[in-house]
Amino acid sequence: MRIFVTGATGFIGSALVLELVQAGHQVLGLTRSEVGAEALRAAGAEVKYGNIEDLDSLRDGAARSEGVVHLAFNHDFSQLQKNCEDDRNAIQAIGEVLLGSNRPFVITSATGLVDNVDGKPSTEDGTIASWNPRAASEAVVKELTTRGVNTSVVRLPQVHDTRKQGLVSYILPVAREKHLSAYIGDGSNRWPAAHVSDVARLYRLAFEKAEPGAIYHAVDEEGVSMKVIAEALGRGLKVPVVSIKPEEGEAHFGWLAHFAGHDLSSSSALTQQKLNWKPTGPGLIADLDGMDYTQA
Repeated sequence: MRIFVTGATGFIGSALVLELVQAGHQVLGLTRSEVGAEALRAAGAEVKYGNIEDLDSLRDGAARSEGVVHLAFNHDFSQLQKNCEDDRNAIQAIGEVLLGSNRPFVITSATGLVDNVDGKPSTEDGTIASWNPRAASEAVVKELTTRGVNTSVVRLPQVHDTRKQGLVSYILPVAREKHLSAYIGDGSNRWPAAHVSDVARLYRLAFEKAEPGAIYHAVDEEGVSMKVIAEALGRGLKVPVVSIKPEEGEAHFGWLAHFAGHDLSSSSALTQQKLNWKPTGPGLIADLDGMDYTQA
């Protein structure tokens, strides 16, 4: 199939493009730069110039394809509200093109949108946390589904290899700058994780299954404790590992404080059953231990 992929030159998108091409699909990848275009061509994909704020480029890419995987998202957390609005608008624009066609539309979300209950990992059918502005993206997906668009959602944990590790990549420079690796309280709160190769494969499986209204969790490890993550960063940076009080979290972590002290553990039991998806990649700590901290 000919698949339009937004975010095609990003961390996950680059892995997905290769996964799709190797599975025999044709890929039309969205990029805003000539460097990105060269990378797409090298991977065997076609190039579509544009970005998620250029809605006409999204509409055109969707119209020229047999389905869409939407991965693009601006990760500048200083303007999170705007980025979430841009994401919602992008989903809406693409969805309008796909109305009545039954072409698969796979959208990206986050496992952190789902509330944990009684300390148990969040699940695919859990309740959306209304405080998160990205919840608006899943709301518009639901609306499109009721209008007949063949949507499915992939929620992401901390996606990692030895170069990037989701939100952990934002904690690393804090630890480097402050010459210590911190966790809040006893550090027992957990973050879910999955290797980028497993996540790329899940996107392909979700697209090929094309089950309307399906929600998937791209989770291998249900939860890695913040203390263990801090210890790995401490080893890599060769800095002390310390516990800080909850009231010190914002001063230390800035905008990351809410996440750093929050339990985000998540389950993928339903996803693994539905898609016969079995993660095989290395764990988060193995990748953190394998990272070159002189380059990170």
